[in-house]
Amino acid sequence: MGQKKTDIPVVINNKVYTLSGFEGEEYLQNIATYINGKIAECKTSEEYRRMNIEYQGVLLALNIADDYFKAKAKADEAAGDNSDKEQQLYELRHEVIESQIKHEAALKLVEEYKEQVNVLQKKLVQLEAEREKK
Repeated sequence: MGQKKTDIPVVINNKVYTLSGFEGEEYLQNIATYINGKIAECKTSEEYRRMNIEYQGVLLALNIADDYFKAKAKADEAAGDNSDKEQQLYELRHEVIESQIKHEAALKLVEEYKEQVNVLQKKLVQLEAEREKK
């Protein structure tokens, strides 16, 4: 069963439009609110208000495209930051594994040295016992 399509009436620039989409009503309403905000932002410019409808539409589209590209750049930067963090995490994990290997090798050496010390101590005891016999 597919997603249900949503149709809701919204007011954009004092006119009622029906927005349709597979997103929820809140999402579609947020789009209308965003567009109204961009229109209000453009209307603060005297130059915009003097333009004909077609130019106003183009300027509005340019403002929206500007928002889009700035948001996309931030998202790409955040994705790049995540990629850098993943690389750092990989390197840290690699360092931890190397450290564990070195630690295990050091523990093995300590055990070998302990065995050698034990052997030398036994030899020393033997030599001292032999010396005392003489």
